[in-house]
Amino acid sequence: MASQLQRDSILHITEINKRINRYRDLDSLLNHVLREARQLTAADAGSIYLVRDNHLSFEYVQNDSLSGPEHSPSFSYQHQTIEMDHSSIAGHVAMTRRALIIDDVYNLPKGVPYSFNPSFDRMTNYRTRSVLTVPLMNSRDRVMGIMQIINPRDRSARQAEFNRDDEAIVSYFANLAEVAIEKALLTREIILRMIKMSELRDPSETALHVNRVGAYSVEIYHRWAWDHGIDDNEIQRTRDLLRIAAMLHDVGKIGISDSILKKHGQLTGAEFRRVKLHTVYGARLFTDITSDWDEMAAQIALTHHERWDGKGYPGVIANLADPPRRLGPGLQGESIPLFGRIVALADVYDALISERSYKPSWKEGDILEHIRSERGGQFDPSLVDAFFAVYPVIQSIHKKYGNR
Repeated sequence: MASQLQRDSILHITEINKRINRYRDLDSLLNHVLREARQLTAADAGSIYLVRDNHLSFEYVQNDSLSGPEHSPSFSYQHQTIEMDHSSIAGHVAMTRRALIIDDVYNLPKGVPYSFNPSFDRMTNYRTRSVLTVPLMNSRDRVMGIMQIINPRDRSARQAEFNRDDEAIVSYFANLAEVAIEKALLTREIILRMIKMSELRDPSETALHVNRVGAYSVEIYHRWAWDHGIDDNEIQRTRDLLRIAAMLHDVGKIGISDSILKKHGQLTGAEFRRVKLHTVYGARLFTDITSDWDEMAAQIALTHHERWDGKGYPGVIANLADPPRRLGPGLQGESIPLFGRIVALADVYDALISERSYKPSWKEGDILEHIRSERGGQFDPSLVDAFFAVYPVIQSIHKKYGNR
């Protein structure tokens, strides 16, 4: 029979579930799911792994003891995988499909098949102790991930241990969250398949590139919003919309002919003018605006090549269905939508740091000097400041998604 604490928590979780189902972006959803699970148990930290290629892939981490409130810490973008076997705590839970409470990971019971990996603790000087690990199952009753909640606190904020009430509450919450996670995974797959279509036309438009640009964009935005006193609820809602919208910034290239996109050597003036139209073609895909996301995606597709100094493109487009042959003059300053300005910076950084068939990657120091020199030229000065404020996170994102 459920305890009073469990009954109260179930009612609270039902309300949480309504909020969870509003999220579209996988990363935003995982962030919210993990935060809510930690709040249910007053836990200091936690992480989520998803099953990818028969391994557990580290996807998200939170740690109140190590994080500042203004933006994501660099360890949020670790690239780590764990074998799907009994050798680790997460792997063991994935294999048994049963929740597991450990009071002290540094003093495991004798005879258990799993061990604790202390590398994160050593890297950050953190001390993991009590851990609650639960499986995340999909609608076909298969394990799609693992959630770990770490180091609960009692009412006096002293370190405590997880109990069976915690296990029941978090397991129930996980059952509800799994539906939202599965939907978000499907959305991410659809987006990446659209990107693969673009990649057939433009080899530089890869899934890794768009994942990086999306992640850079939300972190630059988060710091900018923090600096401008934006409410945290609004920041989280915008992050959810921005990442997916930013990933589709160049989807309009599907409307540019292969003879131009795959040309070896320099484009002619006429060819480059044709390439510029990808901004218009991309915006056309979102003209039937039914949500804030459609509006943001259209803005980004249309304006991510505008410049703060007005020397970008395409400028004012009176009719997306029939754009002028010559684009411009460009929009200037704050007449460029904020999210177009953000993706402009994220996209240029990734283009410079990435190797392409037509160019080598730039040296990191040269890239940073270029961005500094274009503060107030190509880029919004406040966004350049936000970029450098979160640069360790930007580096972690680039490392996670690779240099391709």
